Amino acid sequence: MTSMQDDLFGEALPQPPANSPNQAASRANPDFSLLRSMAKVLPAPAAQEWRALAQQLPAQLRFGVSTWSYPGWEGLVWDGEYDSSTLSKHGLGAYHQHPLLRTVCVDRTFWRPLTASQYAAYAGQVDDDFRFVVKCPASITDAQARGEEGRARAVNPVFLDPSLAIQEFVRPALEGLGVKLGVLVFQLSPLPWGWLSRPASLFEKLGRMLAAVREALSAHGAVIVAVEVRDPELLGQALVDTLKAHGATFCLGLHGKMPPIEEQLPMLRALWPGPLVCRWNLNRVFGAYGYADAQKKHDPFNAILSEDLPTRTVLARTIRGITGAGQPAYVTISNDAEGCAPLSIQMLAQAIAA
Repeated sequence: MTSMQDDLFGEALPQPPANSPNQAASRANPDFSLLRSMAKVLPAPAAQEWRALAQQLPAQLRFGVSTWSYPGWEGLVWDGEYDSSTLSKHGLGAYHQHPLLRTVCVDRTFWRPLTASQYAAYAGQVDDDFRFVVKCPASITDAQARGEEGRARAVNPVFLDPSLAIQEFVRPALEGLGVKLGVLVFQLSPLPWGWLSRPASLFEKLGRMLAAVREALSAHGAVIVAVEVRDPELLGQALVDTLKAHGATFCLGLHGKMPPIEEQLPMLRALWPGPLVCRWNLNRVFGAYGYADAQKKHDPFNAILSEDLPTRTVLARTIRGITGAGQPAYVTISNDAEGCAPLSIQMLAQAIAA
């Protein structure tokens, strides 16, 4: 570990056509009267107050949320009251008008693969500067087949299958999103002891899949491949070696199942130089299985109710170091991190710009 690395990570709406010369200006100064006549969901005018802050952030940094279908963001992201169904279908065009929101994590792909046309429908709602973070389906990254309640039913025979990963995930995402594809996330669900007790076999299998993914991305060098794990036992040199060998990075997963951010940063130091991919999903005060409790406390997700200043402080320092060295950073935040993802992003942006 070099001193440089220690310093780097701290101590511890419809758019104009893609070829329109006015596209950037349109996003910078949206004409709300025009948008109102064209769109089913409009951005909150107050969101433009954050434009000056956004201009102070590193160009390599992209903030976003996990899902954009929350009515509680009225006045923060949306201009008025919309139901979740309307936001799910039509909210992305308004969401991407927020100056701090330059990416989004498409979580629904984890539960069911999307087609290229479904990805293309998302891409059509945002401008060319926007990028998507997309999760690989659990049918590929979960070692166990699960029932509707999430309980394991059987061994998954296609766990980390290279051809299936390309066919059902990588290829459709590339075809549908094109240059707007930013990150492919492979989140390994909590593994049974049979795999945790045989790490060499696990990493060999992971390596074969990542090799196939890298080959499929040979003409798309800007796309980042990130692996997220849910078992602390996997954090170590074997995972680092596997990721390095196949041009992938480690995704910081901030939630109760994993150690705090300070204990995950050594993975990024070992992979340096490289990008930052971070998914801040759940405040640790709720524990490893506290999503339901967090949702109950935070609903309707319009206020910071579980502030996590220590995590935010370390994350801001990490972002500054990585982007300051010229590397890209993708940071997506859930409402369950502090209560309201857009407000968490605003406060994180202020910490970075300070």
